[in-house]
Amino acid sequence: MGLDAGRLRNRVAIQQVTNTQNTTTGEITRTWATIATVWASVEPLSVREFLQSKTDQSGVAARITIRHRAGLDASMRILHGTTIYSPAGFLADKDSGTEYLTIPCTQGVNEG
Repeated sequence: MGLDAGRLRNRVAIQQVTNTQNTTTGEITRTWATIATVWASVEPLSVREFLQSKTDQSGVAARITIRHRAGLDASMRILHGTTIYSPAGFLADKDSGTEYLTIPCTQGVNEG
C-alpha cells in the first residue's frame, strides 16, 4: 500500500532545539530552529481512537504522516500553523520502511 500524495495537504515545520550562549553574560538561550518544512497529513485522533488506544495515559492527540526522512528523533517538535506537536516517535511504514513515517504526537511544547 503506497502513500497517496493527495493525503499530504498540510505544511508542517520540523524543528530542533538549539542552545546559544551569550558571550557577555554566559546565559544559555534556548530556541527552536526549523530544519525542514514538509507536506504532511495531520489528523487529530477521533474520540473513538482516543478511547481505543487508551491515550488518556500517553496523551497522544494527533497522528502526522510525512514522507520518509532520516535523522528525526523525539527531541524535535512539529509546528502546524500555530499548533505545536511533540512526537512520541517515528514509525516507518510496514511495507518497505522507507516510504513514509507515521508520527503519533502529543500537543504542546516539547521540552526536548
